[in-house]
Amino acid sequence: MTASSVSARTPRSTSGRCIGAERSGALLVAPDPESTKWCLTLYEAPRPPEGFSITLSPYRKPSMECMPVDAKAGCLYPNNARALIEANGRGFGNCAVRDLVGNIAELATANLFIGKDGVVFTPAPNGTFLNGITRQRVIKLLREAGVSVVETTLQYGDLLNADEIFSSGNYSKVMPVNRIDERSLQPGPLYRKARDLYWAFAHS
Repeated sequence: MTASSVSARTPRSTSGRCIGAERSGALLVAPDPESTKWCLTLYEAPRPPEGFSITLSPYRKPSMECMPVDAKAGCLYPNNARALIEANGRGFGNCAVRDLVGNIAELATANLFIGKDGVVFTPAPNGTFLNGITRQRVIKLLREAGVSVVETTLQYGDLLNADEIFSSGNYSKVMPVNRIDERSLQPGPLYRKARDLYWAFAHS
């Protein structure tokens, strides 16, 4: 079956690419680059819901010294998955995950933004989470539109006291948080600005 024949039957598919090697390198760990080939996968992805709830995860992000947190690496997914499963078990759609010293790093599946008094705040990249392409694009678009975006250190209390919270990611793009713990939130003007700017960019 060819990729084109699959694509013809699934026009609304989302595609993803990965690289696989047919032969190992020295000591069976490093792949042999000469045997590496492309693999294309196609799958249908439903439209994400408009908003989700979050809580604080008991699990933490690893540091650069022990894991490749600056890459979208498969070995990081089990930690994200257990954080998400634990939060789901308590009735939340996602969760804020701290780094090893207790600062908020990101959500289990996306980068994180909060709005407070008309300013957007987001965790500064510190070697514990992936500085996502969508995150970088949202920051750039907001700043170009005159919105103040501060990359800084955030604590969970900052999220609890935020006027609004939203996320960015490759799958969900820009999404609002509608509840943190027991506090309900509404999609705010900074989220709407970020979403509208990103949608305009994506369709330009």
